[in-house]
Amino acid sequence: MSGHSKWSQIKRQKGANDAKRGALFTKLTREIITAARQGGGDVDANYRLRMAVDKARANSMPAENITRAIERASGSGGDGEQYEEITYEGIGPASVAVIVQTMTDNRNRTASEVRSIFTKVGGSLAPVAWQFEQKGVISVPLNGRDPDEITLAAIDAGAADVSAPDAGAIVVITEPADLESVRQGLSAAGYEAESAELSMEATTSIEIGDEKSAKQVLQFVERLEDLDDVQNVYANFDIPGDLMEQLEASVV
Repeated sequence: MSGHSKWSQIKRQKGANDAKRGALFTKLTREIITAARQGGGDVDANYRLRMAVDKARANSMPAENITRAIERASGSGGDGEQYEEITYEGIGPASVAVIVQTMTDNRNRTASEVRSIFTKVGGSLAPVAWQFEQKGVISVPLNGRDPDEITLAAIDAGAADVSAPDAGAIVVITEPADLESVRQGLSAAGYEAESAELSMEATTSIEIGDEKSAKQVLQFVERLEDLDDVQNVYANFDIPGDLMEQLEASVV
């Protein structure tokens, strides 16, 4: 699991304050609205909407908020917001490659904010997408169960790869088209996923071996994630386990 993925999981486990949770709900709402407008408000017929709703539920978003977001997409909620999806690519601290997926109603504002964060760390916007590939990512909590059994179930369901147990969960990697079928296969075997989503996974990683650089990279990624218009940030860094444990212990 990349350093960014591990760090994001740690932050979820530590919990979020009300301000952070409110910002997260705003991002989740935008994704639901956009998915519903593109493919309709039927969760069973619109796979992107179903993933957005599942992600919202996994992050404890109230059911009424989810329903309201779908209604807003149909126009019955009286909200005329239109969001444009824009992806930025660049190089951050320690030469880390970063992909920033945004959803915005003002592309000039978003471009300025993203560029400013890159510039402040001596980075720049540049093509890096060739260093990533789209994959399905499913996180399955262990809950005291045998990780080998979950791994076998994932392979039987068609998974492309399965990580070693980490932070109380196993991460299952799939081809994008197989994400839902693998999730369903795991569910049928008795292993419900805590999250299932499409992700941009790095094909090669840069190892960050010192605490100063690791903190700089993580703070850079967090500043991007904290922007209102940013939906997802993907980066190709990796942090050794012992250093990650030190950083984990410092999270309040």
